[in-house]
Amino acid sequence: MLQLRFLQASLSPKPHLTFNLISSSGSLRISQTKLRSQIGSYTTSSQQPSKLLFRQLFEKESSTYTYLLANASHPEKPALLVDPVDKTVDRDLALVKDLGLKLIYAINTHVHADHVTGTGLIKTKVPGVKSIISKASDAKADLVVEPGDKICFGDLFLVVRATPGHTLGCVTYVTGDGPSRPQPRMAFTGDALLIRGCGRTDFQMKCIIDIVWELVSHDISCSGVACCVEVHSNYISQVHSQIFTLPKDTLVYPAHDYKGFTVSTVGEEMLFNARLTKDEEAFKNIMA
Repeated sequence: MLQLRFLQASLSPKPHLTFNLISSSGSLRISQTKLRSQIGSYTTSSQQPSKLLFRQLFEKESSTYTYLLANASHPEKPALLVDPVDKTVDRDLALVKDLGLKLIYAINTHVHADHVTGTGLIKTKVPGVKSIISKASDAKADLVVEPGDKICFGDLFLVVRATPGHTLGCVTYVTGDGPSRPQPRMAFTGDALLIRGCGRTDFQMKCIIDIVWELVSHDISCSGVACCVEVHSNYISQVHSQIFTLPKDTLVYPAHDYKGFTVSTVGEEMLFNARLTKDEEAFKNIMA
């Protein structure tokens, strides 16, 4: 049974829960009581629907999208960045400041082999920001998440869905369901699902030496286990079960685009994706 964990801190007492945090000395278990002083996420008692502030940002050299999400209806305006890039950290933080937001999380959909994550640089510039990546990435960050976990910013949240294939640790972050949640829903798919395509499946076979350049001194570190595994045979099934089961009007926001597209929908990709609409054998032949 899938268990949900909430990554949030509240100003009011909550039941005692534990979360996995990663430090330089390894994995630690700490209580939610301690988490309240370390994670800048908030809840609100307002009965009015939360207002999602959303911005799509672009880094042209690696054709990478970074996404800024914030709870604009909360007094603190807690915000998070999805897939920040080192080259555009100053731009992104300037936007956060201009909009009067409080950045609490810098999260990654996977360990990127094609650009340097900006999470480490963000943490040096904004004390208190926590980095997040999936546990399956076998990487180090302040928080590691698993399928079903919820990353909360105010009373808005992203749900973690496992979508391995491009790398072992790829996840998709999906906005929550319900009348007070953003509609249509939004899926931040990383490289698992691109607009009319998908991420390469040969990065896992690269020697760890080729990936060290991305990782050193940028907060995300990797032992190589997750980066040098064989291509997942269930790439197609994971995308179909974790993304294509979402409402067809769900907006798809990938980590990259090389043709100028900015957004798609689940329904469009189910019809027109040239790779992920194929059966497993045809998909393997295409990716080979």
